[in-house]
Amino acid sequence: MAVAQQLPRSAPEAQGIPADAVLAFLESAERETQHLHSLMLLRHGHVVAEGWWAPYAADRPHMLFSLSKSFTATAVGLAIDEGFLSLDDRVLAFFPGEAPARVSPHLEAMRVRHLLSMSTGHTTDTLPALHASPDGNWARAFLACPVERAPGSHFLYNTGATYMLSAILQGLTGVTLLDYLQPRLLGPLSIEGATWERCPRGINTGGFGLTSTTEAVAAFGQLYLQRGMWAGQQLIPAGWVDEATSTQIANGDDPISDWAQGYGYQFWRCRHGAYRGDGAFGQYCVVMPEQDAVLAITGGLGGMQAVLNLVWEHLLPAFGSAPLPANAAARAALAQRLDDLTLPLPQGRPTPFVAAQVSGATYSCEPNGLGIATVAMRFDRSGCKITLGDVRGDAHTFVAGEGCWQQGVISFMAEGEARPVAAAGAWVSDDTYLVRVYYVETPFCVTLTCRFAESRLLLDVAVNVSFGPTTFPAVIGHLMVP
Repeated sequence: MAVAQQLPRSAPEAQGIPADAVLAFLESAERETQHLHSLMLLRHGHVVAEGWWAPYAADRPHMLFSLSKSFTATAVGLAIDEGFLSLDDRVLAFFPGEAPARVSPHLEAMRVRHLLSMSTGHTTDTLPALHASPDGNWARAFLACPVERAPGSHFLYNTGATYMLSAILQGLTGVTLLDYLQPRLLGPLSIEGATWERCPRGINTGGFGLTSTTEAVAAFGQLYLQRGMWAGQQLIPAGWVDEATSTQIANGDDPISDWAQGYGYQFWRCRHGAYRGDGAFGQYCVVMPEQDAVLAITGGLGGMQAVLNLVWEHLLPAFGSAPLPANAAARAALAQRLDDLTLPLPQGRPTPFVAAQVSGATYSCEPNGLGIATVAMRFDRSGCKITLGDVRGDAHTFVAGEGCWQQGVISFMAEGEARPVAAAGAWVSDDTYLVRVYYVETPFCVTLTCRFAESRLLLDVAVNVSFGPTTFPAVIGHLMVP
């Protein structure tokens, strides 16, 4: 995965923003939030600050979750411009063989614009019904969902609606959403190696599933800030940019919430005249037209409003109308801070006597919801080699570094898919060893707390963020005698 550095780099002061303001944002973000993974700040088309919290890195892709929706809307805008469809086309017209036996008036009235603006008339998100469809036909499952209200009458965040846009696009063009975007958007922006999940029938999921780099997100935001113009070429019609990022439907009236300022075509309106694409757990592409600025962020955040609050508090008022005098000391301090970004390593005490006793031992686990059958650990000066055996007979082996992140690849708690990880561990008491495992192309961090008591192991497992539980009942292991 890579994205060429087409975006020019500049000192913050040269683009009218003091380095001190960026540093204040960084310090507040680290103090008030957890699990930021990367950021890239652009002003006047120049990258003025960029950083990755180790073990995350610039060349690694990151799951974007619902930030994918903004890319899907872009593809729809391009397809409309090419004459494939229009905003007022009936959704049912694209799926003549998938309609339910009885078509309700509200379903009949649903148009493409309603899918784009999350105003389909549903009162619950349709995505669970799509996942539950026994034949994997997500379009049929969507059309079978009750449409309780008139399309266009109210806002409901509905990821299934975005999937339908992807299905429509593939049906019209004969290629996946990702392949359609490749020559029209990704290639011109020099975005390489992007991937997109597919439904059981091979259609890109649309509303989620895109994985790409922070710089790809930043370039996408800059393209929108420039109203679709890139390197002298109009990649996206300017009119589509304006329409997609304007309020198409009201979504609340809370004056201090960035989730209640209006919704466009798969873009959220923000306070202060800004707009954004965003995804679960802290994936952001924030565009600030009045300030001629873009902020791209990835993370694993439990709450998303806090980071935007810090943007408005620290960065927004710092954008000046003219270049500032050079400030070498402030720039050096910011550069050093960005270079030193790291997620907290487990902190502990010197290796206790019990480490030698349990090193090399294997524990057989009582039945548990995580499917862990055995745990084996071997300690040495560099850290701990851990092997988790599962009930299917697969072994998940990785090394937890001591005072450093050790890279590896495992499929444990990754839905069977091998994913890159970075792990570190420390003894937090005489009988307890704590391990953090970051899945470094995702928002997720798994914490393993291993408590040794005579011939037993008590293993607590927690994850930083999740659509389900974040903690699990303790796994109980018993020492296996050779």
